[in-house]
Amino acid sequence: MTKILKMETVLNKQSGSWFSDKTKRTIVDIIVYLYVLLFLYAATSKLIDYNKFQLQMSKSPIITDYAHVLVWMVPALEIIISIMLLIEKTKMIGLFAAFGLMSLFTAYIYAILNYSDSIPCSCGGVLQKMTWDQHLIFNIVFVILGIVGIILHTKTTDKKGSL
Repeated sequence: MTKILKMETVLNKQSGSWFSDKTKRTIVDIIVYLYVLLFLYAATSKLIDYNKFQLQMSKSPIITDYAHVLVWMVPALEIIISIMLLIEKTKMIGLFAAFGLMSLFTAYIYAILNYSDSIPCSCGGVLQKMTWDQHLIFNIVFVILGIVGIILHTKTTDKKGSL
């Protein structure tokens, strides 16, 4: 057993990787499930309290003109991305989409905090209980998780293709 562990350590050092492929896949799976949980929870909250979500979106100083489209598009994208993340063949596209959507949400929060007098919250459920600064940090963490997921998933799929 010790020889196997030593061999795996030597192989990981030679490949320049800190984690085994199994560990990388597990980390990617955790990131995927966190995104799915977040997106499905957020989409459900927005759709359950649709009128409130629509009102808050229409009060946003940045996206007022697009609120009538975004009120349906945002929850739909969150659901579609969640489905993509759960299907192995579309997982990488889903990771990029999740990273992109979280980056947009983060940029929106940054813009609201720095360039707007009015700060309406159009988040659903528990997320609306956070302060804007907490929300910004929360989103940045998910953006970083997206980057980590993309990098680790790329490394595990590259090895599969080269075998």
